[in-house]
Amino acid sequence: MGLHLRGVFLPDETERDAWILDGRLTFDRPSGEHDTISVGRWITPGLVDAHCHIGLAPAGHVPDPGAMAEQALLDRDSGALLLRDAGSPVDNRGVQQRADLPRLIRAGRHIARPKRYIRELGVEVEPDQLVAEVERQVAAGDGWVKIAADWIDRSVGDLAPTFPDDAVAAAIGRAHELGARVAAHVFGEEALPALIAAGVDSIEHGTGLTDDLIAAAKEAGSVVVPTLINIDNFPQIALGGSAKFPAYAAHMRALFATSRERIRSAWEAGVPIYTGTDSGGSLPHGLIRSEILALVGAGIPQPDVIAQASWRGREWLGLPGLIEGAPADLVGYDTDPRVDLSAMMSPRRIVLRGAVVQ
Repeated sequence: MGLHLRGVFLPDETERDAWILDGRLTFDRPSGEHDTISVGRWITPGLVDAHCHIGLAPAGHVPDPGAMAEQALLDRDSGALLLRDAGSPVDNRGVQQRADLPRLIRAGRHIARPKRYIRELGVEVEPDQLVAEVERQVAAGDGWVKIAADWIDRSVGDLAPTFPDDAVAAAIGRAHELGARVAAHVFGEEALPALIAAGVDSIEHGTGLTDDLIAAAKEAGSVVVPTLINIDNFPQIALGGSAKFPAYAAHMRALFATSRERIRSAWEAGVPIYTGTDSGGSLPHGLIRSEILALVGAGIPQPDVIAQASWRGREWLGLPGLIEGAPADLVGYDTDPRVDLSAMMSPRRIVLRGAVVQ
C-alpha cells in the first residue's frame, strides 16, 4: 500500500497530489489503495547538512555504531535527510545501511600534516605523500576527500598553510582525475590562493575570503560551506591561545569579526553558499536549522538560504529534488519556509525514503 499527500511542492510552487510507492515519488495516480497523510501545505526536499562528522563528538571519537546512529537520528529529526560527512576517524558506513537514517556521503578521513591539525583526527602525511593519500581516501570515500589545508603553525605563531602550493595542486588534480571532489578546511587567507587556483571544489569555513579571492573562487567554480555556528567558537579558541600565541589569537578574533561580511560578500558575488554545521566536533548533531538562521542573519536572503539548504544542496551533491521517480525524502510545513522561518523550526512532517519518521 502506498501513501498519498498533497501540497505546494518547492521550488516549482505547484500545488498537486503525489504518491509514494516503494520509497519514491510519483505524480501519476497509481492503482490500488493508499493512505493519505497530512504533511502541511508547503513541501521541500529534505534539508542538507553539507559539513558534519558522524563518529565525532565534543568528548572525542564515537566508534560505537549505536552512538553514531543516535547522531544521525538527531540530524534526521531536524529535517537534515542528506549528510556530507566531511571527514571522520571512524568507520561510519553502518549509517548507510540503515533505512531509518539520513543518506550519507562520506569523505573518508581528513588528510593532515603531522603536528598541524587536531591530534588523532586525520591521516597525517608529509607533502610528498599527499597525492598517494588522496588516492587512498578517494577509494575509501564516496566521491569526496577532505584536506586540512591550514592550521596554526607553532613555529610562526599563527595560521599558515599546511602543505606547499605544488603539493596542493598535485593532490587536487589527482582527485579530479579519479572523479572525486575535494573539500578543504581553511580558516585564514594564505592557503586560499593555491586551493582556488588548483580548482578546489568546496571551501570549508572560508573566513579568510577577501574580495579578490571571492572573485577567483567564483571563476574557479568553488563553493563555500561556512559553518557559521562553528565559527562562533572562534573567540573562545582565541582566548585559549592568547597567552602562548597572541598573533594567532588576534587573527582568529579578526576572522570572526568579519565572518558574516565575508560570507555575504561571497554570496553577493555569485559564489554558492551551502549549509553545514560542523557538528560532531565542538558541536552536537541536529543543528541544521541553527545554521540556516545564522546564514539569514548574515544577510543572505531567506529564500536563497532555504534553496541552498534543500533542493540546490541536494543537486550539488548529486541527488534530485521532488521530481517524478525521485526518492521520497521531504519535509512538510504549514507555511512557506522561504518567508516564515518559524515554519522551518517546527515542520509538520518528515518523510525519509518514503517512511514517515515524524
